[in-house]
Amino acid sequence: MAHHHDIPIPKLALLGMALLLALTIFVAATAENGGIIGSGRAADETVSSMSLGFRDRVVGGVEVVNANTGQVLEVFEPGTNGFARSVLRGLVRDRRSRGIDSKNPFDLRRFADGRVTLSDPLTGRTIELVSFGVDNLGVFAAYLAAGEKQS
Repeated sequence: MAHHHDIPIPKLALLGMALLLALTIFVAATAENGGIIGSGRAADETVSSMSLGFRDRVVGGVEVVNANTGQVLEVFEPGTNGFARSVLRGLVRDRRSRGIDSKNPFDLRRFADGRVTLSDPLTGRTIELVSFGVDNLGVFAAYLAAGEKQS
Protein backbone atom coordinates (compact mmCIF):
# COMPACT_ATOMS: atom_id res chain seq x y z
CA MET A 1 0.00 0.00 0.00
CA ALA A 2 1.68 3.14 -1.22
CA HIS A 3 1.27 6.52 0.45
CA HIS A 4 1.44 9.69 -1.56
CA HIS A 5 2.76 12.51 0.58
CA ASP A 6 3.28 14.89 -2.28
CA ILE A 7 -0.29 15.38 -3.51
CA PRO A 8 -0.30 18.55 -5.55
CA ILE A 9 -2.94 21.20 -4.66
CA PRO A 10 -4.25 23.00 -7.72
CA LYS A 11 -3.04 26.60 -7.89
CA LEU A 12 -6.55 27.81 -8.68
CA ALA A 13 -7.84 26.31 -5.40
CA LEU A 14 -5.03 28.02 -3.44
CA LEU A 15 -5.80 31.34 -5.13
CA GLY A 16 -9.52 30.92 -4.33
CA MET A 17 -8.78 30.23 -0.65
CA ALA A 18 -6.48 33.26 -0.45
CA LEU A 19 -9.13 35.51 -2.03
CA LEU A 20 -11.82 34.17 0.32
CA LEU A 21 -9.59 34.83 3.33
CA ALA A 22 -8.78 38.37 2.15
CA LEU A 23 -12.48 39.11 1.51
CA THR A 24 -13.42 37.81 4.97
CA ILE A 25 -10.83 40.01 6.65
CA PHE A 26 -11.93 43.03 4.60
CA VAL A 27 -15.63 42.58 5.43
CA ALA A 28 -14.92 42.06 9.12
CA ALA A 29 -12.73 45.16 9.29
CA THR A 30 -15.16 47.44 7.45
CA ALA A 31 -18.24 46.15 9.27
CA GLU A 32 -16.55 46.86 12.61
CA ASN A 33 -16.07 50.49 11.58
CA GLY A 34 -19.53 51.04 10.10
CA GLY A 35 -18.30 50.41 6.56
CA ILE A 36 -20.18 48.71 3.75
CA ILE A 37 -22.28 46.59 6.09
CA GLY A 38 -22.68 49.13 8.89
CA SER A 39 -25.18 51.96 9.16
CA GLY A 40 -22.61 54.63 8.39
CA ARG A 41 -22.70 55.80 12.02
CA ALA A 42 -19.99 55.18 14.52
CA ALA A 43 -21.14 52.63 17.11
CA ASP A 44 -20.47 55.09 19.92
CA GLU A 45 -22.53 57.91 18.37
CA THR A 46 -25.38 58.99 20.66
CA VAL A 47 -28.72 58.93 18.84
CA SER A 48 -30.92 59.75 21.82
CA SER A 49 -30.26 61.00 25.33
CA MET A 50 -32.00 62.31 28.41
CA SER A 51 -31.04 63.56 31.85
CA LEU A 52 -32.93 61.55 34.47
CA GLY A 53 -33.58 62.59 38.01
CA PHE A 54 -35.03 60.48 40.79
CA ARG A 55 -36.96 61.89 43.73
CA ASP A 56 -38.16 60.11 46.83
CA ARG A 57 -41.86 60.49 47.59
CA VAL A 58 -43.27 60.98 51.06
CA VAL A 59 -45.22 57.69 50.88
CA GLY A 60 -42.13 55.67 49.95
CA GLY A 61 -42.29 55.70 46.16
CA VAL A 62 -39.71 57.07 43.75
CA GLU A 63 -40.44 59.51 40.93
CA VAL A 64 -38.51 59.21 37.68
CA VAL A 65 -38.17 62.74 36.30
CA ASN A 66 -36.97 64.19 33.01
CA ALA A 67 -34.40 66.51 34.61
CA ASN A 68 -34.57 68.97 31.71
CA THR A 69 -38.34 69.48 31.71
CA GLY A 70 -39.27 68.47 35.26
CA GLN A 71 -41.91 66.08 33.89
CA VAL A 72 -42.55 62.98 35.99
CA LEU A 73 -42.08 60.02 33.64
CA GLU A 74 -43.04 57.28 36.07
CA VAL A 75 -43.66 56.63 39.74
CA PHE A 76 -42.23 53.50 41.32
CA GLU A 77 -44.63 52.53 44.05
CA PRO A 78 -43.11 50.74 47.06
CA GLY A 79 -42.27 47.12 46.21
CA THR A 80 -42.36 47.60 42.42
CA ASN A 81 -39.81 48.08 39.64
CA GLY A 82 -37.12 46.00 41.30
CA PHE A 83 -34.64 46.22 38.44
CA ALA A 84 -34.81 49.99 38.05
CA ARG A 85 -34.67 50.48 41.81
CA SER A 86 -31.59 48.28 42.15
CA VAL A 87 -29.79 50.13 39.34
CA LEU A 88 -30.66 53.43 40.94
CA ARG A 89 -29.63 52.25 44.43
CA GLY A 90 -26.25 51.17 43.07
CA LEU A 91 -25.60 54.55 41.47
CA VAL A 92 -26.76 56.48 44.54
CA ARG A 93 -24.70 54.24 46.86
CA ASP A 94 -21.62 54.98 44.74
CA ARG A 95 -22.25 58.73 45.04
CA ARG A 96 -22.87 58.49 48.79
CA SER A 97 -19.63 56.56 49.34
CA ARG A 98 -17.77 59.42 47.63
CA GLY A 99 -19.66 62.15 49.49
CA ILE A 100 -21.45 63.38 46.34
CA ASP A 101 -24.94 64.91 46.43
CA SER A 102 -27.54 62.57 44.91
CA LYS A 103 -29.73 65.36 43.53
CA ASN A 104 -27.79 65.76 40.27
CA PRO A 105 -29.27 63.91 37.27
CA PHE A 106 -27.96 60.80 35.57
CA ASP A 107 -27.42 60.47 31.80
CA LEU A 108 -29.48 57.96 29.84
CA ARG A 109 -28.22 57.36 26.27
CA ARG A 110 -29.04 55.19 23.27
CA PHE A 111 -26.19 54.63 20.83
CA ALA A 112 -26.21 53.95 17.09
CA ASP A 113 -25.43 50.28 17.70
CA GLY A 114 -28.52 49.89 19.93
CA ARG A 115 -26.79 49.98 23.30
CA VAL A 116 -28.52 51.90 26.10
CA THR A 117 -26.50 53.12 29.05
CA LEU A 118 -27.25 54.88 32.30
CA SER A 119 -24.27 56.82 33.56
CA ASP A 120 -23.35 59.09 36.38
CA PRO A 121 -21.39 62.09 35.10
CA LEU A 122 -20.18 62.85 38.65
CA THR A 123 -18.58 59.46 39.34
CA GLY A 124 -17.91 58.29 35.79
CA ARG A 125 -19.77 55.03 36.40
CA THR A 126 -21.69 53.65 33.41
CA ILE A 127 -24.14 50.75 33.35
CA GLU A 128 -24.73 48.92 30.08
CA LEU A 129 -28.43 48.17 30.48
CA VAL A 130 -28.66 45.57 27.70
CA SER A 131 -26.51 43.25 29.81
CA PHE A 132 -29.52 42.80 32.11
CA GLY A 133 -31.80 41.54 29.34
CA VAL A 134 -34.25 43.04 26.90
CA ASP A 135 -37.13 43.39 29.38
CA ASN A 136 -35.00 45.33 31.85
CA LEU A 137 -33.52 47.41 29.05
CA GLY A 138 -37.06 48.26 27.97
CA VAL A 139 -37.76 49.99 31.30
CA PHE A 140 -35.19 52.68 30.53
CA ALA A 141 -35.63 52.69 26.74
CA ALA A 142 -39.27 53.72 27.31
CA TYR A 143 -38.07 56.95 28.96
CA LEU A 144 -36.02 57.80 25.87
CA ALA A 145 -39.02 57.08 23.65
CA ALA A 146 -41.22 59.34 25.79
CA GLY A 147 -38.65 62.11 25.55
CA GLU A 148 -38.44 61.77 21.76
CA LYS A 149 -42.24 62.13 21.44
CA GLN A 150 -42.12 65.40 23.35
CA SER A 151 -39.37 66.88 21.17
